[in-house]
Amino acid sequence: MDRGEHAMTIVIAQLKHETNTFSPVPTPLSRFTRVGETPPCGEAAIREYRNTGSAIAAMIDLVEEAGMAYQIAVAGNAAPSGPVQTEAYEWMVSRICTTVEAGCDAILLDLHGAMVTERHDDGEAELLRRLRQIAPGVPIAVALDMHCNLSNTMVQAADVLAGYQTYPHVDVYETGARAAKPIVDWLKAKRHVDASYQTSGNRLAFKSWGQVPMIPHVMRQSSLDAPNREIQARCRAIEAEGALAASVFVGFPHADIPNAGMSALVIDPHDQSRADRWRDELLAMCWQAREAFVYPIEPLDASIARAKAFAASASMGKPVVLLDHYDNCASGGTMDTTAVLAAMIRADLQQAAAFAIFDPQSVQSLMALGIGAETTLALGGKHPLAALKLQGEPLTLTGRIKTLTDGQYRFRGPMARGERASMGPSAVLQVGGIEVAIISRHVEPFDINTLTALGIDPHSKQYLMLKSRVHWRAGLGDLAGAVVECAGVGVCTSDYNALRFQNLRRPIYPLDADTRFEPGQVIQGG
Repeated sequence: MDRGEHAMTIVIAQLKHETNTFSPVPTPLSRFTRVGETPPCGEAAIREYRNTGSAIAAMIDLVEEAGMAYQIAVAGNAAPSGPVQTEAYEWMVSRICTTVEAGCDAILLDLHGAMVTERHDDGEAELLRRLRQIAPGVPIAVALDMHCNLSNTMVQAADVLAGYQTYPHVDVYETGARAAKPIVDWLKAKRHVDASYQTSGNRLAFKSWGQVPMIPHVMRQSSLDAPNREIQARCRAIEAEGALAASVFVGFPHADIPNAGMSALVIDPHDQSRADRWRDELLAMCWQAREAFVYPIEPLDASIARAKAFAASASMGKPVVLLDHYDNCASGGTMDTTAVLAAMIRADLQQAAAFAIFDPQSVQSLMALGIGAETTLALGGKHPLAALKLQGEPLTLTGRIKTLTDGQYRFRGPMARGERASMGPSAVLQVGGIEVAIISRHVEPFDINTLTALGIDPHSKQYLMLKSRVHWRAGLGDLAGAVVECAGVGVCTSDYNALRFQNLRRPIYPLDADTRFEPGQVIQGG
């Protein structure tokens, strides 16, 4: 498991989950791996992630280039869902802690930053707290998702933290390098001088962080658009001016925990006051843009009518993309609500495809019938949506089985480039003019191979329905002639009034319109 010939040893680990506390989708250990029942460790993890676009791959590359030995304690990455089961969390955390207990010179972590477990509101903070107890003097670097709900415990326990600066997340590898490089560089210098590292006193860097009292709507968080485009550009500029890392975390709003929301973090190699000044600048930018982060909702029937008007345009030539953004599995959605699909059928849309409905039971029924068979089934609606006080509503459909597959493929990129993916056993059912994809594992459609693996050619469609919010733009954005955001049904709802927040800190914007944040004010909760 060890690599390299030098005495220094690095522990690398991945533990990633974005937790939607309103989601009914369970999160057992098997969700943290695409192959088998447990996440890969050691050499298996290296084989799984080497030469991919992941943060853990960047960490592997940096350590190998430095000629240092390393171990992969575990590589667990789960699609967003409900709180992580205690058994799953402890299985992975115990492997990380045990590996660190054996001794190491640094710890490099590929985390998400918005993990909630059955026992811990802040799964990352609990991991880092345990690691600091085991190895109080060992430097720790952490790569984080832009949707991290940052906490004081996380910041204080780690030495270098860096977040993605793009959404869709196409800079994951680069973020792994931004987080790990200062630690690796410091260790390389340490090999040549008698340097001792302590978490207090001889600091590796100065950290400055704070929160603003706001939970931006996810549909307004893309770094391809204002206002986050300009905020993330400023983060990159601050790094060019000398910061080791500058990150603005938009936060994950579907987590009913105290520290959910937007935050900024600056890591400066030399100067605390400069880090503080940059932090305050970033927080002020966030607060000044608060109204632009609010998402206005359009009724579903109006959205479908608008999509038909776009498709009627003679100049289109590309499909109209319909976003079922209330039911995005990459934000913890069940991916089995059918409101948008039902509206497409009522509107008699032709040359259309829909990705996807999560319904393993229906897939098995279709597998038993075989390609070409005609059938009627009750699709989706298997999950009750208790947080919305709704029951699942299956949609009865009649169609012809067009495709059956094992659902295995690799992401083409740019997002998650080269990583293995699995929809599980999957089918395509032709229902009138709509190809309906039905899958057995949650996968967000942000990569063209997700569609082509099912035999769906998006370029030939007039309409393409995707259960996605922003990530689809990474691999499919160029093919859209127009985009229509559809308010369906799901626990990723953009209507915050439909959710009952009990633990979120208050007041917070936009739930509380009179929320105040003064220039220079810094909130540091968690």
